[in-house]
Amino acid sequence: MCDWPACGETGEFRAPGAVPSGFDGPGAYRWFCLEHVRQFNAGYDYFAGMTAEDILAAQSPIHGWERESRVFRADPFAQNPRWGDFADPLDAIGAHMRMRVRTPEDMAAERARNAAMSLLTPDERKAMEVLGLAAGADRKALRGRYSELVRRYHPDRNGGDRSFEAKLQGVVEAYQVLRRSVAFA
Repeated sequence: MCDWPACGETGEFRAPGAVPSGFDGPGAYRWFCLEHVRQFNAGYDYFAGMTAEDILAAQSPIHGWERESRVFRADPFAQNPRWGDFADPLDAIGAHMRMRVRTPEDMAAERARNAAMSLLTPDERKAMEVLGLAAGADRKALRGRYSELVRRYHPDRNGGDRSFEAKLQGVVEAYQVLRRSVAFA
């Protein structure tokens, strides 16, 4: 029914009520028939009770967009930790906070690493993992890491221990893949 006093028509048109929408919900609305919603709208003042500064802010083209939302923040691709990965909820909260406290330099370095890794083929990414190289490593880092691992796993350098031959073979193969990669040219 129409909320206008002494009106028996069907209330089809919504109008703002006494309680405005806000943090606690959409607020209260009144429902009027067409004739009474027109009368209500003719006398309605959205800015009633606002200061001049509030009115100016409400008329701004960016009103309501001042907050940084998830999509429009500086790092929109940051992923929250999955709750199922943690036995203790406090560990998940701690991981979430560690992810949120990142400097612009950290984010720029991460974007550079991701860009560098996106240029690699799946075989090259696997080779990077075998060698333990970080994304964005250069040719000098590749050679240094290869030399270090060969010294560690080669039987002539580790006292004749042949148990590392499979690892040595993996390191050599990974180096051969990355040596020919355009990312290390």
